[in-house]
Amino acid sequence: MSTVQVREDVPRSEAQPVQARNAHLDWLEAESIHILREVVAESARPAMLFSGGKDSVVMLHLAVKAFFPGNLPFPLVHVDTGHNFHEVIEFRDRRVAQLKAQLVVGHVEDSIRKGTVVLPGPLASRNAAQSVTLLETIEQHGFDALFGGARRDEEKARAKERVVSFRDSFGQWDPKAQRPELWNLYNTRVHPGEHIRVFPISNWTELDIWQYIERERLELPSIYYSHSRPVVRRQTRHGELLMPVTALTPAAEGDVVETLPVRFRTVGDVSCTCPVASTAASNADIIAETVTTALSERGATRMDDQTNEASMERRKKEGYF
Repeated sequence: MSTVQVREDVPRSEAQPVQARNAHLDWLEAESIHILREVVAESARPAMLFSGGKDSVVMLHLAVKAFFPGNLPFPLVHVDTGHNFHEVIEFRDRRVAQLKAQLVVGHVEDSIRKGTVVLPGPLASRNAAQSVTLLETIEQHGFDALFGGARRDEEKARAKERVVSFRDSFGQWDPKAQRPELWNLYNTRVHPGEHIRVFPISNWTELDIWQYIERERLELPSIYYSHSRPVVRRQTRHGELLMPVTALTPAAEGDVVETLPVRFRTVGDVSCTCPVASTAASNADIIAETVTTALSERGATRMDDQTNEASMERRKKEGYF
């Protein structure tokens, strides 16, 4: 754990909040590193989900710290829907190359060809279809533990999930059959065909993530910061969403296309991920915005979570992240 340095030229009233924030981030970092090391020590074939999104960037950084000076003791896994933002895929490949890590990519397109995924049309969202491709990738490579970047503050179903989430031989999650986690003890035992999902940053919030990104000076895909993009407005039960206008999400007849300064709070399938109006071009600007926001990033920007209150829980029971 790093020692907090308080600058002598900063008044004590300004230095104290920085000291307290760093102590909080140090505690979260230490807990996450403990989880990573424990699970790797107890698993035969672990892997880490890495999409290039902000949460997986933080989780990968924690893993690098946890196992330094050695290499990562597991491969990175990405389920590619084929409907990703190109900025994110370019960042993913660059970061993997920097670390000289092994990258395993499961393609939803391959599942479509095999017939294990059937979609209603070529422009339909492939986000939910990732569950099938992920389970096929886990089975193909024999992974028994998979690290994911889910956080409890994101969504109600994720708030229910434990740090170590047991999945049966069908890859399913039963919220009523979770294992107890007392005194930071984690049960990672699985039988052949079963596996666990592990969430080292469960106790982090969106604000924690951004403060850590700023402190550690982590690079992110450019779409997390303010940029101009054509969008149309969509009304949902949570209010108005800005839908990006792309080849996969073309404007409908009667839509008014506007070019606005926006940024993405979360990154997923192009067909279901919306930006928010924002001029925040730096980590400090985004932290200031995050402090005052009333909706989680998934609730505010993910159309796949807008259908009903149980949409995420249903997908998780089917094997989703």
